[in-house]
Amino acid sequence: MSDIILELKGIHRHFMQGGKDLHILKGADFTLKKGEVVTLVGTSGSGKTTLLQIAGLLDSISEGEVTIDGRACAGLSDNKRTRIRRYDVGFIYQFHHLLPEFTALENVILPQVIAGVSKSTARTKAAEILEKMNMGNRLEHRPSELSGGEQQRVAIARALVGKPKILLADEPTGNLDEATGNGVMNELLRLSREEGVSALIATHNKELARKMDRCVTLHNGILS
Repeated sequence: MSDIILELKGIHRHFMQGGKDLHILKGADFTLKKGEVVTLVGTSGSGKTTLLQIAGLLDSISEGEVTIDGRACAGLSDNKRTRIRRYDVGFIYQFHHLLPEFTALENVILPQVIAGVSKSTARTKAAEILEKMNMGNRLEHRPSELSGGEQQRVAIARALVGKPKILLADEPTGNLDEATGNGVMNELLRLSREEGVSALIATHNKELARKMDRCVTLHNGILS
């Protein structure tokens, strides 16, 4: 059995804008092993977000193949791609995207219920993972009552509570100050490894990048 959980092979992504053909990815290749945590670096506008969206089946490709846990995904129907995203992939963005009318606990419960988990089980699992993120005393607080770092901790808990096979994070501490961002990223790495989740994390923080298993750079549409 292969130890590769995610493979991007010969990925091209281009689109027309203002009459010009913009070529963002030019044959990018990448493999992520089970349990591996990899950082993705590149200048602003290099295509990191596009690459992560393609890896998570949120964006289409012009050429190439995306394989998740041995399953080729490029030609799948929207329904099958949605199912893979729901059960196998967790997403964390630069902005937390929490639902403002719900508490921290409810924000982590909701995606589980959508995935078919019972409310009682979802509540238990949400409370447990928020405790692991040092948010046990903030379960009933709404996003407006939480600091930026606390909001992102809730977003991390929400992404990991379903035990996805792959975690994709796009500058998850980009909106936080350095000290808070370092703390949140350290907790993200700790929890990812505890849960055995394979992760691809885009960040500009070179110090944090050194704490990961491997670093890949996106430059001129190619990964190296």
